[in-house]
Amino acid sequence: MQLNKIPTTVVTGFLGSGKTTLLSNVLKQAAGKRIAVIVNEFGELDIDADLLRSCPLDCEEEQTVADGDNGIYELANGCICCTVEEEFLPVMQQLVERRDDIDHILIETSGLALPKPLVQAFNWPGIKEYCTVDAVITVIDGPAVAAGRFAHDVDQVQAQRLADDSLDHDPTLQELLDDQLSAADLVVVSKNDLLDTDARSLVETVVSAKVPNAVKTAYISNGEAQLDMLMGLDAAAEERIEQVHNHHDHHHAHGEHHDHAHDHFDSFVITLGEVDSDKLQAALKSLLSDFNIYRAKGFAALPGKPMRQVFQAVGKRLDVYFDRPWAMGEKRKTQLVFIGKGIDEATVKSVLETAL
Repeated sequence: MQLNKIPTTVVTGFLGSGKTTLLSNVLKQAAGKRIAVIVNEFGELDIDADLLRSCPLDCEEEQTVADGDNGIYELANGCICCTVEEEFLPVMQQLVERRDDIDHILIETSGLALPKPLVQAFNWPGIKEYCTVDAVITVIDGPAVAAGRFAHDVDQVQAQRLADDSLDHDPTLQELLDDQLSAADLVVVSKNDLLDTDARSLVETVVSAKVPNAVKTAYISNGEAQLDMLMGLDAAAEERIEQVHNHHDHHHAHGEHHDHAHDHFDSFVITLGEVDSDKLQAALKSLLSDFNIYRAKGFAALPGKPMRQVFQAVGKRLDVYFDRPWAMGEKRKTQLVFIGKGIDEATVKSVLETAL
């Protein structure tokens, strides 16, 4: 293996597992490391990348490279296995051309992406010679796994799959979790502060059933993990990726044309003006209770408030916090992306408008 290959960390994980928080904390610790970031989030508008950009980096100019906005490349929406060739290759080729300026590449996959096809791409000519996958890090939401939320969701999605013969390429949420764990070189369990001893033991049982003993599991809170735990693993994951079996291989084996995953998960963005925070929280909680929403995420403008308020919902849990002041000249608006099954944009919008 060439010594000068750029190490690449692939951060994968289920919707709302805490990938962006982890990534933001990595960038804060980067201290002189020149890191190129590729973000591929599911949703019409990449709100994750927007939140990532607002992360207060101390030496932003030095840390961000390449031609993306703030050095962050955003790939197209959806299933990375289906778009990887058209979208991923040109981005990586641009980074390879700038390899003397880059110490490390970080890739945050979409919550619905499978890591295997992405890692396989590191065996392609033009990438293999210059880059290696230092590690695939799979982030899982500790409390969600402990609560068996995936099993609950799987039942709903599975019922819809059985009712629709065209959904051959619509893996259940449990399969997505299995596939993301099967490719992991390191499993990061987020929100450890919300786990008691029994819940942690449940998570350990789920993870140990899916990953080999050699794969370490780290329990973290608020995305706080030391850089040396996440980087420098030298896993060269691309060399063993063919041995990783996942559910998606079976779907591809049929040789049938398949649509992107986002054709089967409803995803849309609602944009509003300034809103009443309490009313918006009430509206969101009502929607989370009444509809099959896997993920809702975005930010809100509140009248008279200089800070932007961030909303993140996974399952029935809603987190709200202020992340940064509105910039001079920036349009104050409220924007939320929703991902779910059988959710109607007009209905969701009409409920949210009660917060205006």
